[in-house]
Amino acid sequence: MSNDTELIKLLDLADAIPAAAMLRARSYDLLRLQPGDAAVDVGCGAGRAVAELNDRKVTAVGMDVSEEMITVAQRRWPDADFRAGDAYRLPLGDHEVAGYRADKVFHELGDPARALTEAARVLAPGGRIVLIGQDWDTFVIDSDQPGLTRTIVQARADLTASPRAARGYRNLLLDAGFREVEVEVHVGVFTGKTMLGMLTGIAQAVHAAGIITREQHDAWTGEQVRRAEQDRLFLALPLFLASATRTDGHSSSV
Repeated sequence: MSNDTELIKLLDLADAIPAAAMLRARSYDLLRLQPGDAAVDVGCGAGRAVAELNDRKVTAVGMDVSEEMITVAQRRWPDADFRAGDAYRLPLGDHEVAGYRADKVFHELGDPARALTEAARVLAPGGRIVLIGQDWDTFVIDSDQPGLTRTIVQARADLTASPRAARGYRNLLLDAGFREVEVEVHVGVFTGKTMLGMLTGIAQAVHAAGIITREQHDAWTGEQVRRAEQDRLFLALPLFLASATRTDGHSSSV
């Protein structure tokens, strides 16, 4: 099973949580789009946000670097527009869209500022941008092994291209010349088995990088599995939601 397939399974589970649906709806509201407006969802994954924007009468296009994600999205939403696309080089014309949305994307980018330059290029003057993402240093995980938990969380953050991009959204947007920059924090609290795969995946990645031993990995994941089985798992995940407006005089060379 490919990494993308595992990711799709995890995203499907997370997207089904009512709080996640509310956060998506909030992101659409912050785009301030009118029926008929065009928007791009960068890093669209399996396409749910594109379909929901289309339901709002927005002409949305989904972009993702993963061909597998695009294939899944096209199968699920055959009437929607999905294209392979890179956040640094979107296959869109200058000022083509009124809305730009990227959910859990910028931490995967080695150069978030460059992606925002591209966002400014495709956005029309007065267009809106919304970014959503977690800060990889601020996972709150209950464990009887707090020292090992800190090691795992911090090490997993260090394996991420831009682990603290979300806390930097405001400054990134200001530096890129956007105005009306606002940031909200929504904390997801998970106590069941839904996010167990995410926790075990974090530990596996850290072990694969040689940062923790097999014994440490097994002890920590074993505890989290037991917690999930006994309804004692606890994960709090702050999600940062930033929104801003492209200035009328915005230059694509920012």
